[in-house]
Amino acid sequence: MIIVVGDLVTDVVAVLDGPLATGSDTRAAVRFTGGGQAANTAAWLASQGTPVTLVAAAGDDEAGRARVAELASAGVHCLVRGHEHAATGTVIVLTRDGERTMITDRGANLLLSPADVDAALAGAPTARHVHVSGYTLLDPETRGAGLRALAAAHERGITASVDAASAAPLRRASAFLDWVRGVDLLLANADEATVLAGPGDPTAQAKALAKVARVAVVKRGAGGAVWADPNVVTAPGHPVQVIDATGAGDAFAAGLLSAWLSGSSPSESLQAATALGAAAVTLLGARPSASTPPPPPPAGAPPGPSFADQGQTHVL
Repeated sequence: MIIVVGDLVTDVVAVLDGPLATGSDTRAAVRFTGGGQAANTAAWLASQGTPVTLVAAAGDDEAGRARVAELASAGVHCLVRGHEHAATGTVIVLTRDGERTMITDRGANLLLSPADVDAALAGAPTARHVHVSGYTLLDPETRGAGLRALAAAHERGITASVDAASAAPLRRASAFLDWVRGVDLLLANADEATVLAGPGDPTAQAKALAKVARVAVVKRGAGGAVWADPNVVTAPGHPVQVIDATGAGDAFAAGLLSAWLSGSSPSESLQAATALGAAAVTLLGARPSASTPPPPPPAGAPPGPSFADQGQTHVL
């Protein structure tokens, strides 16, 4: 069982036909879908048959119920607190030629608390790993929940990982490396690695970050990935036609965690990660295809309480 802590949102994905015409009209294919780094990673983990629980916060609204229902149908065990006076987060994603621009309303995600994390871990005695979305650490309102997740993993003697999340907020978070120091696995894409380790060769960046985390992985998109522990392993990318890069890093994280926690070597883990990341960019939206049947729920997985029951702390 992997516990994933972080964000759950509605993505409004617009795949632009051409350059954004500021002040005018730009044709695009638009889709409303589930999103959020943590929720996406959980969905991709479930698609690999990995038992996973998502710890997050949403509004007690139609969007929140829809997002939770999507994840539950995909095989994710959801511990998502519904907040009556908050709206489920929304992200507008503008994508073209493999690049994304995101306009974010964090909404109820900002209400995720250390108590939510403790309750989830208390109900998951068989959890082997905790994965934390970097957004949880980067927002001051939820930093306590992210730090508590990392501390609780250490207290329980299980492994933990962090995905660095996004370059722009990382530039404003000078203490980020202190927050994640000693974590078992730190993931960063090329832009995030440049913020955290300075400009330079991805291998040098990964080796520098491996002085902070036990293992550092730098994601290079079509260029593959670099693993440092501090020994260096590389994997090439996969040539595919990019439809939408949204969620590719989350799929990469899921592929890596599924393989690594199953005992695969660094090389095998990277290969699994790059393959799943490549599959993600061929899809519109950040989640596995809805046509892919979800795996059966893990044996002994605890049932979650109803979203609509306001007497419950968490929802499924």
